[in-house]
Amino acid sequence: MAVFTEFSDEDRNSIASAYGMTSLSSVIGIADGDRETTYLFRTAEGEFIVTLFENGAEPLDLERAFATMETLNKSGIPCPKPTRTIDGNATFEAAGRLVAIVSFVSGSSTNDPTPGKCESLGCLMARIHVILQGGQKRSLADLPAGALHGALVPSNVFFLGDDVSGVINFRLRHDDVLISEVADVLVGWTSRANGELDEQKARSILAGYESVRLLTEAETAALPAFVLASAARRYANEKDKTWHLEAAVRAYESAGLRPIARRTEPRLA
Repeated sequence: MAVFTEFSDEDRNSIASAYGMTSLSSVIGIADGDRETTYLFRTAEGEFIVTLFENGAEPLDLERAFATMETLNKSGIPCPKPTRTIDGNATFEAAGRLVAIVSFVSGSSTNDPTPGKCESLGCLMARIHVILQGGQKRSLADLPAGALHGALVPSNVFFLGDDVSGVINFRLRHDDVLISEVADVLVGWTSRANGELDEQKARSILAGYESVRLLTEAETAALPAFVLASAARRYANEKDKTWHLEAAVRAYESAGLRPIARRTEPRLA
């Protein structure tokens, strides 16, 4: 991992005590991330992911992420279960760093998802949107709005087979029009080397999404423009700006995918 803060025995013991952990059997460093240090704690109570934030983390941000995960976890979303201190706090301090702990989730990430994985991802995204809306229908410019995960990138989603087994990292949760996250996921998960979207994978994401929540006509009409914006952000750091424009346009042109017609109502989240 790029950043690594070593734990002393005192640090380990203070964390275990703060969280009511007993019989700490092993502490394993995880080579992942470039802004945090991550450990796996194995205890009598189970396995936990312990994250030390090297910079840029605030207790209130982590409290918000914890509240979001608690809501989703109770509704059956396969996200980590937040672990609070025995005093009920979302964070602790050890080794001079802010610490947060969640339960371990199994599975592995992928950079080349199958259509089956894409469909499961689309279903997960829609369930998150519906649950976090909490029955309150809001809109901006006729587009449904609500809370988004904010970082549904491949490194934050785990699979067992074709099924999503875990989704992590809710620190970037924010409110926006829902179609913006749909566009980000299409670009992030189905873009080919030339910028255009893989039609089969993109349709699978939309099919999974609409099995839970149907896109409105306004969202369908706006999707290509949001894909263009998302692709432009994705390729903004490329040195060849001509290629950047071409890739973004190809994403836009390949985003005119009609939603899958449904004979039945979407299932409940």
